Amino acid sequence: MPTPSMEDYIEQIYLLIDKKGYARVSDIADALSVHPSSVTKMVQKLDKDEYLVYERYRGLVLTVKGQRMGQRLVARHDLLERFLSIIGVKEEHIYEDVEGIEHHLSWDSINRIADLIEFIEEDPARMAALKEVNERNKE
Repeated sequence: MPTPSMEDYIEQIYLLIDKKGYARVSDIADALSVHPSSVTKMVQKLDKDEYLVYERYRGLVLTVKGQRMGQRLVARHDLLERFLSIIGVKEEHIYEDVEGIEHHLSWDSINRIADLIEFIEEDPARMAALKEVNERNKE
């Protein structure tokens, strides 16, 4: 099982490849605000753990295992952003809040949040009622 730090790298590599078609060490370092040497060390570890294939000066490619994990991590991030938005968290807090909680929830908790989102969204009256509660309890 990847560590939270490994997850951050896999997620970012997945996003970069999805967006640009490739992910270079410098791109990953910029995206995560870390030194390229830190990226190289982590990429080597992810290679060893078979999440990607890394060849020095040639770049990297996610393995099937890495692609699946990347998709899962991006979906988790998006789900949590959606959840916080639905429950009325201010837009300017959502990204940072998700970054703070995403590694601390079990996949069981993530799945139950997905169930709750589905429950709320399948009935517009539930969504309206939640918005009423949010308005009533605003600080």
